[in-house]
Amino acid sequence: MAVQAPRRRTRASKLRSDAATIPKAVGGFYATSLETFRYLFTAKFQLKEFLTQAWFIASISILPALLMSIPFCMMFVYEINILLAEVGAVDLSGAGAGVAIIREIGPIVTVLVVAGAGSTAICADLGSRTIREEIDAMRVLGIDPIQRLCVPRVVASAVVAVFLNGLVSAVGLIGGYVATVYIQGASPGQYITSISILTGLPDFFVSEIKAGVFGTLAGLVACHLGLNVTGGPKGVGDAVNQTVVFSFLLLFMANSVITTFALH
Repeated sequence: MAVQAPRRRTRASKLRSDAATIPKAVGGFYATSLETFRYLFTAKFQLKEFLTQAWFIASISILPALLMSIPFCMMFVYEINILLAEVGAVDLSGAGAGVAIIREIGPIVTVLVVAGAGSTAICADLGSRTIREEIDAMRVLGIDPIQRLCVPRVVASAVVAVFLNGLVSAVGLIGGYVATVYIQGASPGQYITSISILTGLPDFFVSEIKAGVFGTLAGLVACHLGLNVTGGPKGVGDAVNQTVVFSFLLLFMANSVITTFALH
C-alpha cells in the first residue's frame, strides 16, 4: 500500500493537470481564430503566400480526393439503389445519388483529404518553424506570425476546399452513374434526368458553404497547434496527430449544425 499510494497520487495529479489544460487549449484556439479573422480584414493580405499555400494544398489533395471519391460514391449509390429497388423506385436512383453526394459525401470527402493532407502539412511546417525559434524571431522583429503565416494558410485551405468540393461532387456523380448503369443495369436516362428532382442550386450552395467552413476550421486548427508546439521534434509529431483528430471532430460537429439549419 505504501508503494502504490504515490502512484495513485501521481495519476490523480496527471488527470487534474490534463483536465486543466482543456479550457486553456480551447481558449487558445478561440484567441488564434479571432486574431486570424481580425488580420484578414484589417491588415495587408499576403497574396504571394496565399497562392503558394493554395497550390501546395491543392497539389497534395486533388489526386487523393478523386481516388477516394470514386469508390466511396459508387459504394454509397450502390447501396441506395438496392434500397430503392426494394420499394419499387429504381427510377429515382439519380435523385438519391444527387442528395447523398452533393449534400453530404462531397463536402465530407473533400474535408477528410484537406484536413488529412493539407492541414497536417501546415501544422508540420509551422511546428518546425516554432521549434527552430523562427516564430520567436519574427515576433522580435515586430512581425506577427498570425498575420504573416496563418491568415494566408487558412484562406488557402478554405478556397481549395470549396473548389475541390465541386470537383469531388462531379466525379462522385460520374461514379454513381457507373455503379447504377454498368453494375446494376439501370437506365442511363433515368439516372441523369432524376438527379435534379431532389437537388438544385441551393443544395450545391449549401455544399460549398460546408466545404468553405470545413476548410477554414481545418486551417485554424493546424495553425494554432503548429504555433504552440513544445518538446522538439516529438512535439511536432504530436501536434500533427492532434491536428487530424481535432479537425475531424470539429468538422463533423459543424456538418451536423449546418445540415440541421439547411434542412429547415
